[in-house]
Amino acid sequence: MKNEPVDLNRVNAIIEEQKDQKWALIPLMQKIQEEFGYIPPESIVPIAEALHLFPSQVQGVITFYAQFSLKPRGKYVIRVCRGTACHVRGGKSILKIIRRELALDVGQTSEDYLFSLETVACLGACFLAPTMMVNKTYFGKLSPPKINSIIKQYEK
Repeated sequence: MKNEPVDLNRVNAIIEEQKDQKWALIPLMQKIQEEFGYIPPESIVPIAEALHLFPSQVQGVITFYAQFSLKPRGKYVIRVCRGTACHVRGGKSILKIIRRELALDVGQTSEDYLFSLETVACLGACFLAPTMMVNKTYFGKLSPPKINSIIKQYEK
């Protein structure tokens, strides 16, 4: 997902599906983010108008939920768990290895927009600690060789 100009016609087509339904704000933003890899800032006003909200309300929801981003993210978003179970079982070293392998710090996206690296408070898979996700896929009981193998499969 390169940082390209946003096709507002695509944004408007997604918005049109749920126009006039205030309850649809989060699902609507999820669809837009799925389509573009982020929520383009220029889509905030059209979203607000379609749902009869203030742009500040839309902006507030975007900034409140960690799942939403106003900046382009990588094709593969890696989320590393920082929860207690993962921490105790080596989550800190898992993060260190991923940072080294991808040459990224937490919150960064690679120049080729292939990877973004994030941490989360908990992935809810403590029985698999240490864990991480790549987009919607969970990986658990991580070790250095396993991490390298996972990253390689997404680099293809």
